[in-house]
Order: sequence, then structure tokens, then C-alpha cells
Amino acid sequence: HGNGHRHGRGPPLSEPAKPKTGTQAPRLAPWLLPFAALCCASVLIGARQVDWGQLLSLSGDAWLTLTASRLPRLAALVLTGVGLSVCGVVLQQIVQNRFVEPATCGGLDAAKLGILVSLTVAPASAFTSGAWGVAWRMVFALVFCLGASLLYVAIIRRMRLRNLVLVPVVGLMYGSVLSAITEFHAFRHNLLQSMQGWLLGDFSRIVQGHYEIIYLIVPIVALTYAFAHHFTVLGMGEGMATSLGLSYPALATLGLVLVAVTVSATVITVGAIPFVGLVIPNLVAMRCGENLGRTLPIVALSGASLLLACDIVGRLIMHPFEVPIGLTAGSVGGVLFLVLILRRRP
Repeated sequence: HGNGHRHGRGPPLSEPAKPKTGTQAPRLAPWLLPFAALCCASVLIGARQVDWGQLLSLSGDAWLTLTASRLPRLAALVLTGVGLSVCGVVLQQIVQNRFVEPATCGGLDAAKLGILVSLTVAPASAFTSGAWGVAWRMVFALVFCLGASLLYVAIIRRMRLRNLVLVPVVGLMYGSVLSAITEFHAFRHNLLQSMQGWLLGDFSRIVQGHYEIIYLIVPIVALTYAFAHHFTVLGMGEGMATSLGLSYPALATLGLVLVAVTVSATVITVGAIPFVGLVIPNLVAMRCGENLGRTLPIVALSGASLLLACDIVGRLIMHPFEVPIGLTAGSVGGVLFLVLILRRRP
């Protein structure tokens, strides 16, 4: 009877895993097609017409334009969209609120302040030029973003707000304070005008040799996917996570470090792009559920597709000039943010 009991329980433990792996690929197919189409359009659209003869011969100005500008810009767009949407999911699981992302919790503003402080601490040293300069600014942005995120989570946990909408409102107020400090610091050091220019999200300055730090997002996304189920449990609350043997403080700190690295890399490379990490996770959750182990690839593809679409629109509105993606993505994300709040059911 003992052997029969074990054999009877064996198949249910091993068989349910098969349908999950079999259904993931068809679910990704509808998201891959528009993503691939947007990638092709992004490579083909630009201020300069591509000469297919030179391109196929792998020489000439067309090949140089493709390898030095178009492909780096495409890689930066995809990685930025993937990173911002994934770190938005992680933040939402930590705070347990669907209206939180780096732009609504002060993380984005803290990264700006960190970069500005790095420029004023050592304005004329070897740390502010070349690869050392990028690493110098990255460290400051990372420390400021992580510190501001930890403080925000502590504030929210202390206040224990029951209204979900009040959580991002507190974050926006918190970010406004950090933004005011940043502008005051820039005004004192005569950097206000230049700061507003290079901190606005813009992919037009992405060229080969000046964007590679954005590849830090690749291991961040891989690590997030490895801990996807842990972050899903984290979103159920501290009590549930603790009862399942997870260390809530350690896991939350890990998530905030991943978010801080992603935000710092994107702000340094392309500037601030708001609301991507808020809109995409909500739309994907409404359609596909909240199991990050299954929805994280869809979140990543959707975030990249949204940024690609906003960038293409920005390049076509005033062709051959272009509108910075910080304006187009911010406008689209802001409208969708208001729609999500208005449609929220009690």
C-alpha cells in the first residue's frame, strides 16, 4: 500500500510542469511580431536615407551609419525599455502597489541629483572624463537612487496607507522635493541650463563608444528573472514571504539594488524617461496575470516595444528633426497613468 501510495502521488508532482513550458512560447509569439517590426522600422528611419547598395557591400557611409549609429541606438532603446519595465515590476512587488515606479517614488530624481553632485564634487579631475567619468557618475547615481528608494519604502511602510492612489502621490511629492534640491544645487553651480538638456531622455546622442554602460541591464534582467518567483511571493506581503522561508528585508534590498543599477545606467546613457515602468507592468498584469515567472518576458518585450514606438513617432513628427523621447514617452505614459487611476476598481 505504501508503494502504491507513492506511485499515486508521483505523476501529479511531475506532470503539471509540462503544460507551463509548452504554453510559454505561443504566448510570446504575438508579442514578438510587433517587436520585430518596430526594430526594423527603427533601423530604417532616420535623417539620412540608407543606400542599400553600400549597405549590402558592407562599406561606405551607409554601413558606417548603420553600425555606428542605427544599431547602437536600437540596442539602447531595447535595453532601456526592458530595464525600466522590469524594474517597475520589481518596485511594485516590493511596495505592493501597482502605481509605483522610479518616476513616482523619487528614484529617478535621486539619480539626477547623484549625477549632478558627482560633477560638482570633482569638476576638473580625471574622474569626470572618459570611461572614468562614466563610472564616477554611475557610482554617485547608484548610491543616491538606492538611498532614496530605501527611504521611500521605509516611509510607505511607516505610514501604512490604505488608499492605493496615495502611495504614488507620496512618491511624487517626495520626488518633487528631490527635484527642487537638484535644481537649487544646479543653480548654485551654474549648471541649471545644461542639466535640463542632458537629463531629458534623448537617444539622438547614442553612438558607438558612448552607450555601452547600458549593457549592465542584461545581467540585471537575468538576475531578476532568476528571482522572479521570489519577487512574486514578495508582492503577497511580508507575512506570506516570511512564512515561506524568505527573508523579506534581504529580498527587498536586492530588488532595490537591481532597480538602482538600472535607473542609474539609463539616466547616465539616455537621460530620464518616466512612466514606462508603471504603464507596462499594469497592462501586462491586466491581460496575463501577475506570475512574474511567466509574464516577465512579456513585460520586457512590451517595454521595449513601447519605447521603440515612441522613438519612431518622435523621429517622424518633425522629420528630419526629432522630438526627445522623454517628451513622447512621458506624454503617452502620463495619459495611460491617469487612465489606470480612473479605471481602478475599489
